[in-house]
Amino acid sequence: MEPAAVSASASSSADGGAFLEFVDYAISVLTSSGGDGDESPGAGPAPAGPPWGWTVAQVLKSCRAYSSGVTAATLLSDLFQSWTEQRKSLTAKRKVEVTSLLNPRSKRRRLPRTVTIDSIHEKNFLSPKSVLEAVVIDVFVLPGTNIYMLTLGDMWSTSTIDLYLHRRYYNYIGQHCILKKGREVVLTGCCLRTAVEGSGHARILPTEYMVILLDEEQDEDAMLLAAQFCTYSFSSLKEEKSRNDVVYSFYSRIEKIETLEPFGCTERKQIVLVDNDDEKIKFILWGEQVSLANLFSVGSMLALDSPYIGNFAPNNHEEPQELCLEYGSATQVYLVPIAQHEEQAYVSDLHGKMVGVSLFGTVTSVRKVSTSGTTFYLEIEDATGVVLTKLIFTRHWSLGRVGVGHMVYISGLTCSLNKTNILEVSWSEKEPGSLFVNLSLLPALLNSTCLHNISLLSDLPHSANRTHICRVQLDHIDCDSLKLLLFHNLCGYVVDEQPDGLQCPFCKVACQNGCTPGFQLHLTIADDSEKVFAWCVGQTAVEFLQISPEEYMELPEDDQAMYLFTFQNESFTVAIANTSKRFDGYAENAEALPLWEITRAQRCE
Repeated sequence: MEPAAVSASASSSADGGAFLEFVDYAISVLTSSGGDGDESPGAGPAPAGPPWGWTVAQVLKSCRAYSSGVTAATLLSDLFQSWTEQRKSLTAKRKVEVTSLLNPRSKRRRLPRTVTIDSIHEKNFLSPKSVLEAVVIDVFVLPGTNIYMLTLGDMWSTSTIDLYLHRRYYNYIGQHCILKKGREVVLTGCCLRTAVEGSGHARILPTEYMVILLDEEQDEDAMLLAAQFCTYSFSSLKEEKSRNDVVYSFYSRIEKIETLEPFGCTERKQIVLVDNDDEKIKFILWGEQVSLANLFSVGSMLALDSPYIGNFAPNNHEEPQELCLEYGSATQVYLVPIAQHEEQAYVSDLHGKMVGVSLFGTVTSVRKVSTSGTTFYLEIEDATGVVLTKLIFTRHWSLGRVGVGHMVYISGLTCSLNKTNILEVSWSEKEPGSLFVNLSLLPALLNSTCLHNISLLSDLPHSANRTHICRVQLDHIDCDSLKLLLFHNLCGYVVDEQPDGLQCPFCKVACQNGCTPGFQLHLTIADDSEKVFAWCVGQTAVEFLQISPEEYMELPEDDQAMYLFTFQNESFTVAIANTSKRFDGYAENAEALPLWEITRAQRCE
């Protein structure tokens, strides 16, 4: 098992073309630019260059900010400024001894409430709700006592701090035990014994809310997990006879972290856990225990030793309905956190237990299977393969129009293996870091020459799995080529008129009040190399016709034909995509649309 965050793209000669070439170029420029001169002496090593996924997201952010187009200089300037700020946060002063102890693979997202040891000393204050992400520098006994102390450091600080170890962790101290120098821990519920003049220095008082981090790549940790946490699954709890006679240990993935309705006046949180058999159970935290949830992150693996087995009541008014796990006096928690590697791979490299995945590719299908719910399925193809992705929305489809052949970037994907060992890739709209950009519809694409190469129409069949930018003339258009239809505002698809009202065939919902009239246009475009029969809808069709649907329909029939004739031989820059693999419910009834869709158009002055 290797929890990781990766970004997957096609090679620069495939789907993304010049866009991906520019991303690679920008990374090389920022990498070679070195530091900004503001790093402190003795600071730890700075990142060599920006991650691929971060760079793609920043370029797209600039493209959306400058809808009229961007130049290479503008993009590089924005990227340099953003990366300089990013480097400052990533290369904050750190103690060399701490970084030498840290696992080089343990790049993780910083937890939201994390404070640094330097800030604790500077403010002489530590809130019980704060989180410390630390590494054990030393373990020792306070002279003249039997009290164990830990010296802690973190990767952001030059100083260290001592912690009085809570007695529930004493069993983990010793030559062959797990709590020793170099071990990473996260803790909360801490209070500070502040330094008083002439009486030593600040120390952290004991807290029972400390989680020990494990790394499956380390033999010692892998052996612990295999020996202690692979015996029982959640289904074992269904055997009532032995439930109270067995000390259980479970290994599972954190699927959700949710706040529950208080039980009386007591706060509650639930951690939804999923084991390797895809069985689920709730891990309930009560009162002061809820601060433990600040140490967890969705996607991490939780090793739970000796949990208390209780009965879950959803609220104050209902009887307990199901078994749950609770944090008892003997419970010990280990965590295998999400790694944040940010390396570049391809679709073919995806495997189970990966998080934060970013994909760049071409849509080969998009559909909703059920009439209920808010789950859709999207297939993305790059040069190495095709992956089916489950998209989970909070309320309804919110990505605008996405069609087959469109070039998209999606980040925040999670990979897992189901019961039959089949890879499942999912994306949730509400998860932090989730981003979806349809590059084929991006307004800045046509005007940003640094992000595309001009193609001839004769090139289209030879590289059909990407969005091409072409300069063309309008060769033929007539009244029979133009339809005025109703489009669903949420997804941009043509709606069906049913006896009981309007229905969106894509979203599979009634949409009586959520529709807008628009054009569906068939036309022939040409350049010196070829003629192509294509189609377009919505704003792209308006860009060709330079008139709104309402204004066009007000024209007399003869004037409509004359108006269309005036556009013969007009020049346009267009983005054009192949829709031959269409399985998205778009085609109206049984009528086939042309092979090529024009996704953006701009009239040449």
